[in-house]
Amino acid sequence: MIWLGIETANAPLSVALVKDGKVVAEVVQNVKLTHSVGAMSAIDELFDKAFMKPADIDAVAISEGPGSYTGVRIGVTLAKTLAWSLQKPLVGISSLKALAANVRVCNAVICPLFDARRQNVYAAAYKGGSLEVVIEEHHDHIDGLLEKLKALNTPVLFIGTDVELYYDQIVAALGDNMLRAPYTLDLPRAAELIALAEIEELPAVEAVHNFVPQYRRIAEAEANWIKEQKKEQGR
Repeated sequence: MIWLGIETANAPLSVALVKDGKVVAEVVQNVKLTHSVGAMSAIDELFDKAFMKPADIDAVAISEGPGSYTGVRIGVTLAKTLAWSLQKPLVGISSLKALAANVRVCNAVICPLFDARRQNVYAAAYKGGSLEVVIEEHHDHIDGLLEKLKALNTPVLFIGTDVELYYDQIVAALGDNMLRAPYTLDLPRAAELIALAEIEELPAVEAVHNFVPQYRRIAEAEANWIKEQKKEQGR
């Protein structure tokens, strides 16, 4: 079985082709190039290097979020278009879980983290080895996340390029229980995304129409609208 994996949830980009449990080709990059420009060209390059064509794939795996609204939206739109045009099933995987998979063999609790601005983060926690959920993926202030992790009273391995933004706060809250993954593992890999998708039940091709991103947070415009409505109701 041949899988195409697409990871565009944040600034890094990764695409991969996996055939029968083996990585055929993979691109992982962290350059300042918008995914609307770079994703499709990276996929074309991938097929060329693997001497394959899009029609050869059997399924598509996509990082469904959370992360950058733009990045998630571009990736999901691209994946849905490819899956439907090729009549292949589409499997969505959490972008946080896909990143955690880079260090799945560790014995500690794994905390992938994405910056959501204004001291807010997208994060989750998983048990090393099994990637069993310890804390569900969510959007929270960094202090709220650290309270949850501190309550676990166990070593926590942080992973992701945005960890550095909160490094001092994490150390202050967790002390010796704060572990840091090597920077070489901070970029998400589409091959890991595929590995997680392979153990999921394949949906029907028609399910592509109902596939939606998992932002884990309402848009700022919507949040402001809700805030204004509450003010109006309070008058």
